[in-house]
Amino acid sequence: MDKSVKLYVVVPCYNEEAVLPETSKRMLELFGSMTEEGLISSKSRIVFVDDGSLDGTWDIISTLAHEHREISGIKLAHNAGHQNALYGGLMTVKDECDCAVSIDADLQDDINVIPEMVRNFKNGYDVVYGVRNKRETDTFFKRTTAVAFYKLMNFMGVKIVFNHADFRLMSKRALDALADFPERNLFLRGMVPLVGFKSTSVYYDRAERFAGESKYPLKKMLSFAFDGITSFSISPIRMISTLGAVVCVFAFAMAVYALVEKLLGNTGAGWASLMMSIWFIGGVQLLAVGLIGEYIGKLYKEVKRRPRYIIEAYVNEEDDSDV
Repeated sequence: MDKSVKLYVVVPCYNEEAVLPETSKRMLELFGSMTEEGLISSKSRIVFVDDGSLDGTWDIISTLAHEHREISGIKLAHNAGHQNALYGGLMTVKDECDCAVSIDADLQDDINVIPEMVRNFKNGYDVVYGVRNKRETDTFFKRTTAVAFYKLMNFMGVKIVFNHADFRLMSKRALDALADFPERNLFLRGMVPLVGFKSTSVYYDRAERFAGESKYPLKKMLSFAFDGITSFSISPIRMISTLGAVVCVFAFAMAVYALVEKLLGNTGAGWASLMMSIWFIGGVQLLAVGLIGEYIGKLYKEVKRRPRYIIEAYVNEEDDSDV
């Protein structure tokens, strides 16, 4: 392997005009120091992926790309979602780089560990995970639910790196392997460990967002967590089956109890217990149908095989034009 590495940093963006000037400044400074050190090649790039933003994000990316040869931009034709935008960026650059780092535009993840990631890559690691040391910048609720999410994923049998999101380095061959995963329901932090290859982690303290607003409110976080669980595990269906068996055993026991009470002449009107049983069984049935429907819906999306993303434009300083 050459002494310097051709590194691409992929940054998905959705309505990030407030953070892009500062983000690009910090990234360019980092690239400058890494290039001077000889750690990365002068052909390394920062690639901003505009995920159908409604503000001036693409205009800023285009301007930055025309002003700095290190910056390129990819514009998606519509809002495809964070995971699809990230995946699209990685798949676009995988044939151009030795390795690629993915990071969110708000730079809450510490870019100062990227040099350590690259050194690990040069030492033979194909995947380097960025892992948070602690979550002091999160609210108590977010911190508690995050820990519960990781523990639940592990309980469901999903291999996932604790306290790791989407800040990671992947080698070209790891990206090529990821490209062989055909599913449309993307959950990258669960998919990447399935790639295999030699991996390690670097640790950092997560900072607060310096501008703009979080793109993951509670509703999106819960939806993302549910997608992750149902995309990688059938344990919820098995749990429903187990619950159904328990309910059947309980119903049989109640039937025996009711028969004994009837023979002893101790039966009453029983309206309350009857109504509770009906509501309970009805709730379990609706829950089971809804959960099965969720899996069927995912199968429906997979069978249609619609494109995960569509690229509308590509811009960088070298060709000085949109494609």
